[in-house]
Amino acid sequence: MTENLDVTDWSILAELQKDGRIALTELGRRVNLSASATTERVRRLEATGVITGYRADIDLEKVGFTVLAVVRLKYPGNQHQPLHRLLDERSEILECLRTTGEDCYTLKVAAASMGHLEQLVNELTDLGSTTTNIVYNQTLPFRGPHRP
Repeated sequence: MTENLDVTDWSILAELQKDGRIALTELGRRVNLSASATTERVRRLEATGVITGYRADIDLEKVGFTVLAVVRLKYPGNQHQPLHRLLDERSEILECLRTTGEDCYTLKVAAASMGHLEQLVNELTDLGSTTTNIVYNQTLPFRGPHRP
């Protein structure tokens, strides 16, 4: 699909990644299109699966999650259903990536306290060996891709 994205599509994507709630008329102004042309482009990007959704970014500390951690999980065997169940049950696991290398999964976890994090890591340890890193700060927040 990337070969079908033109400069305007990439401009639309960049603006929507900055502000997913931008009015289509303002978005059109920023990318030099009419509101109707902008609406058509955004709908096409949604229909083709380039845009997969919209979300609100939340300040984790302000909603009670004061500890952010990255947990690497080395998962033995290839029966991954117990992990998938845990991912469904524990909303504190914000993101899970299946990776190559020594570890099988890398998880981004938000916890209300160190005790809360310990409890969650203990549950993960029941599934395989873990390595946990506490996040001091988010030096570069998720920003999404830009035109290559």
